[in-house]
Amino acid sequence: MLVNLSFLSTKPTGITTYALNILPNLQSLKLRLLTSQSIPKYDCYPILPNLTPDQGIKGHFDRLVWTQFQLPQIYKQLKSQLLFSPLPEAPLYTNCRFVVMFHDLIPLRFPKRFSPLIPYHRYYIPQVLHQAQHIICNSNATAKDIIDFYQTPVSKITSIPLAHDRNHYRFLNLPTRNYFLYIGRQDPYKNLHRLISAFATLPNSDDYELWLAGSIDQRYTPVLKARVKELGITNQVKFLDYVPYNELPKIINQAIALVFPSLWEGFGFPVLEAMACGTPVITSNISSLLEVAGDAAILINPHNIEEISKAMQAIATDSALRSHLSHQGITRSQQFSWEKTGKATVEVLSRYL
Repeated sequence: MLVNLSFLSTKPTGITTYALNILPNLQSLKLRLLTSQSIPKYDCYPILPNLTPDQGIKGHFDRLVWTQFQLPQIYKQLKSQLLFSPLPEAPLYTNCRFVVMFHDLIPLRFPKRFSPLIPYHRYYIPQVLHQAQHIICNSNATAKDIIDFYQTPVSKITSIPLAHDRNHYRFLNLPTRNYFLYIGRQDPYKNLHRLISAFATLPNSDDYELWLAGSIDQRYTPVLKARVKELGITNQVKFLDYVPYNELPKIINQAIALVFPSLWEGFGFPVLEAMACGTPVITSNISSLLEVAGDAAILINPHNIEEISKAMQAIATDSALRSHLSHQGITRSQQFSWEKTGKATVEVLSRYL
């Protein structure tokens, strides 16, 4: 079975994290990886290195061209029976049989003017989903979106929850420091403007810091920094930029809480990873975040700044609540594993081999 890894980035985010963690659990299917990176212990077929998000819009465009015109030739040359793509991209109108993984419909839920992701989701992805043998997605919320937005038959979709690296994200018994933590991109739907406003209204806010971990984005970061300055909290809000994978467990473990008030998520890795570290979580009461957090987090209305602030205040001042959420989070996180995700994925893919 071919696995399309043309998108692998040097700065892993959700899709790359999913792909690299699912691979070890698919090995019974005799994989051949299409990748420009060297991945030890796998049969790799080398492809062009310039098809990733690291090359910006050009990387995405070049990958789509490669997918449509070169991938079918590779598929035929290697006498493949099935292509598995960990993102919803595959050759259209060819003899390639494929299963794709679908992560979210954020670009259609929160459209940005002139964004190339809008035509990508409106015209390309519907054809991919229509021609796919089957569609895997990461949550029931995403499955419902696929049905509602694209009128895809329920029978063609399997929802398989994702997971976390249990050896990496775990309780480290480090002292809690005085910061609240957010991890992720800085796009408007991530709701950081309300998070910053909520932090500013905390009683005794001078006693705390807010750390925002995620790549600086010139489209959005300057606006957020201007808001921080306007609120007079410049010394308390830290924009950390992209935090390397090996540094994340430490900063998660030492946070008062992870605050993740996103307006929508396909899955929500940071919530699960924080729970696995025993760090209390405040997150939104909508989309897949409900499925991930269950009863192990404080769930807030992400549109309500006062509600976000009150949740932060409660965790900051109530050690019993922190302890309760820590234990609940660790227990909840143990329900998710890449082994379970992989086994369910193998069951789907095996039907089409």
